Amino acid sequence: MNFKEIKELIEILDQSTLTEINIEDTKGSKVTLKKEKETEIVTPQISQPAMQNVAPQVQQSPSVDNSVDESKHTVTDNHKTINAPMVGTFYKSPSPEEEAYVQVGDSVSNDTTVCILEAMKLFNEIQAEVSGEIVEILVEDGQMVEYGQPLFKVK
Repeated sequence: MNFKEIKELIEILDQSTLTEINIEDTKGSKVTLKKEKETEIVTPQISQPAMQNVAPQVQQSPSVDNSVDESKHTVTDNHKTINAPMVGTFYKSPSPEEEAYVQVGDSVSNDTTVCILEAMKLFNEIQAEVSGEIVEILVEDGQMVEYGQPLFKVK
């Protein structure tokens, strides 16, 4: 077999659904061509505009006490909460070496970044979307949070 014939076989294998070709000619030459299976790697990607559409939900907290977890979330009429817009891991700062985005007593406005939520190795900056003063941080750094879970109390 010459180089041209082998090259043609490679092209045939590449364009077909076959994974292997074994050829033996009358002179005793043997050629085996194997196609490696292609592994498709699916990586979720969120474009920047989509991340901007995912905004924290700001709700007026009810004045009725919830018996589920009263000790951690006692909310009065004049406080609002900044809630998690997605499931993820809560981080109070951009990196462990840097200071927290906000602390108790800090004033925030609608576009103030208050934390990062990591979901599937994507780090999403969360804006306050409310103006006021941070009264309480309701979750710990590195804690998993659920969709809609209150993260901050703001007055």
